Amino acid sequence: MRVYLRILFESLHFAIQALVVNRLRTLLSLLGVTIGIFAIISVFTLVDTLERNIRSSIEELGDNVVFVQKWPWEFGGDYPWWKYMNRPHPDLTELEEIEKRSELASAVSIQYNFAKTIEFRNNSIQSQVIEAVSDGYPGVRNINLQSGRFITQSEFDRGAPVCVIGDYIAYVIFGNVNPVGREMKIGGRKVTVAGVFEKEGESMIGMSMDENVIISTNLAKAFVNLKNRNLSPTIYVKAKKGIPNAALKDELFVIMRSIRRLSPTEDEDFALNEISILSEGFDDLFGFVNIVGLIIGGFSILVGGFGIANIMFVSVKERTNIIGIEKSLGAKNNFILMQFLGEAVMLCVVGGSIGLLFIWFGALAGSAVTEYDIVLSLKNVITGLSISVVIGLLAGIIPAYSAARLNPVDAIRAKG
Repeated sequence: MRVYLRILFESLHFAIQALVVNRLRTLLSLLGVTIGIFAIISVFTLVDTLERNIRSSIEELGDNVVFVQKWPWEFGGDYPWWKYMNRPHPDLTELEEIEKRSELASAVSIQYNFAKTIEFRNNSIQSQVIEAVSDGYPGVRNINLQSGRFITQSEFDRGAPVCVIGDYIAYVIFGNVNPVGREMKIGGRKVTVAGVFEKEGESMIGMSMDENVIISTNLAKAFVNLKNRNLSPTIYVKAKKGIPNAALKDELFVIMRSIRRLSPTEDEDFALNEISILSEGFDDLFGFVNIVGLIIGGFSILVGGFGIANIMFVSVKERTNIIGIEKSLGAKNNFILMQFLGEAVMLCVVGGSIGLLFIWFGALAGSAVTEYDIVLSLKNVITGLSISVVIGLLAGIIPAYSAARLNPVDAIRAKG
């Protein structure tokens, strides 16, 4: 153990000495490792941030919800839109039938999206997306309010002019005024704000409730024709506790074919989508981005590795006399080998650590200027340092081996 500690300290000493004596040469060699680690771990850190945000947004919808839609979610290759273009959209009648027939659903809701101008006094937002939902909506989505309440059953039934708005909408339209209980205009019609959603921050996939304006489907009939094909409605169906999505999808498949009176030979004219499709699609995307980061960073690390190897060859040449003296005093080949390998690893770890330090500062700056929490995780720090160690071993093995194989007599006579 003491021998290994001695090797460690001597390697650290020689690495620091190389930095001090040959600053420019060493720093230029470390630059490749620094840039490589910076490129690779930066990509990993950004992907982790994106993945964390997207998965958080997806989880808001729940992994036990099936979406009955016109268009299927597909990733990769050409999307065959022409196959689905003439499909009918889900509608309120189908919503009611699913509610009646499904034995595996705990909640069912429909959502229509359309754009209207919203205003309060002198403040307004043009083409604000209005979400019209049915009374099952709180059962399929996580509803968290910072103030007020959600739309009541009575208000759903009679299409009362009430709405629930997101934190961003409350800030832009009402400013410092408490919006709960106040009237704003949607498409020129007065609507009372019943509640305000909790602030969620930006979402990578547009799932944040901050910019939402939600009304009932019965109220929406005063603004738009719900049979308009451009509204692209979605029926949300949430499975009962303990019911797998596969079972719910099988049941919905039978129900929807029955509702639309499709014969056994006809293809389905609807799509049953679920969150796992999004997750798998994003997994493929993140995997591709990580590979790109590895390739880009790999070239820099390769250059840096050659630089470190060059330094080690020079170091062996400059310390040939010392190697000869050490071997004449009984130092084994393995000791010399480990000494130079340790020095190469130390140099690469220094370069990698500088790269990680830049990423850490970048993450702090990025978190300060965006709404996203960018974090250099311990996993990525360990990955960065591990890559540095591997590069050090690969770059130092040949110079270290050549040093270990030196004849002590010839080494002592050699001029450093």
